[in-house]
Amino acid sequence: MKKKDLINLKGKTLAELVKLAKESQLGLVQFTAKIKGGSEKNLKKAKNLRREIAQVLTIIREKELTERKEENKEVKGNKDKSPSK
Repeated sequence: MKKKDLINLKGKTLAELVKLAKESQLGLVQFTAKIKGGSEKNLKKAKNLRREIAQVLTIIREKELTERKEENKEVKGNKDKSPSK
């Protein structure tokens, strides 16, 4: 995957990324079936698919962590503003 594609992926929503990851994993399963069936000879393509799936999953995890971090900041900010007794 090219750097430009990765930048575009980072701009997508979490739901879109999850959908893309599932589609890619399904594509990998189908591709490995073709390899085992003998109709596909390009083994490097499977390696690239696995790498792309890993990159998408990494972006998903980064987004989850940043959302969780922002939620924690908001909760801490609300606690600090509440009147203390």
